Amino acid sequence: EMLEAGRLANESPPRLKTHDLKGHRIDRVEYHPAYHALMAMSTAQGLHMGSWEHLISGANAPAPGANVARAAGSFMAAQTEAGHCCPITMTNAAVASLLLEPALAQDLLPKILVRDYDPAFKPIPEKRAITIGMGMTEKQGGSDVTSNLTQAEDLRDGTYRITGHKWFLSAPMSDAFLVLAQSVPGLSCYLVPRFLPDGRRNGIRLMRLKDKLGNRSNASSELEFDGTLAWLVGEEGRGIPTILQMGVFTRLDCALGSTGIMHQCVAQAVHHARHRRAFGRRLIDQPLMRNVLADLGARHESIVVLNADLSGSTKTEAFHKKFPHRFFNMGIAEADMVRHYRLARLAHSLARLCKLLA
Repeated sequence: EMLEAGRLANESPPRLKTHDLKGHRIDRVEYHPAYHALMAMSTAQGLHMGSWEHLISGANAPAPGANVARAAGSFMAAQTEAGHCCPITMTNAAVASLLLEPALAQDLLPKILVRDYDPAFKPIPEKRAITIGMGMTEKQGGSDVTSNLTQAEDLRDGTYRITGHKWFLSAPMSDAFLVLAQSVPGLSCYLVPRFLPDGRRNGIRLMRLKDKLGNRSNASSELEFDGTLAWLVGEEGRGIPTILQMGVFTRLDCALGSTGIMHQCVAQAVHHARHRRAFGRRLIDQPLMRNVLADLGARHESIVVLNADLSGSTKTEAFHKKFPHRFFNMGIAEADMVRHYRLARLAHSLARLCKLLA
């Protein structure tokens, strides 16, 4: 059922509606019902907040195995449909940055730390559950966010006015976003909600959706900030370290997602080989084919073990007493690099197999 939902969500990608029939801006993205079914499935499993569920009871650290359990769920969800994992990942990861601003965390965490999904386009206080997105890159700089030009003006009442743009903002129907903008002390991190406290829409103008090769079920947008109200997160002038608190978790989930895709590729290849007969035998019984599949499986299993170890180490006190935080970040970077390399090699090997079997 969920595999079918994944197919439908990718065959019917999101559509941007910038204006209503009367010509008023609405800046909404419409998704296929299958996408919402996938989101509901993953949130019901707690994949959008599993790293932080211990905060509900006031505990200082996750229960033993909690992060590994969430990683296993993310690994499975990516095999079902990888696109919807983006807002799931960002919501879980955003908590790390939001905790640097206790007042904001106090307001938002009760809506994040629930195993529920509420796709309604309305203010946060009126919703059962929320999701969080992020936006960093701009046209002139791309991944070099230090060249960002978007400006944040201090309104001297605890809020800021954001003016500028983002070249890439994923999951634009999230309820709030962590974004980077320049303030007087330098690049800073801000929380931008879709709605203002009085219930009016915030000044977020969705310009267009990316026409992507993959990840088609999930919307990725370009937008402009037009006097957009925002709240500072973390220390002013230290936006990159603040948002990288979120980045550690998103990169880990990227590795998990790619590993899930690898597993699905290997599983389908093995299934095909077990049921296809050629030259008098099943393909799985042909020595050369068996060797190829064993090689693909071994590569995949090694990255599974690496990701499991990293997931079990995430933000645990015992780990960081033994290893400085920089070593954990190095492990995340290694997993990120390996998954790009191995997923590409795996896809290439399977493409060659498909040619041979055509």
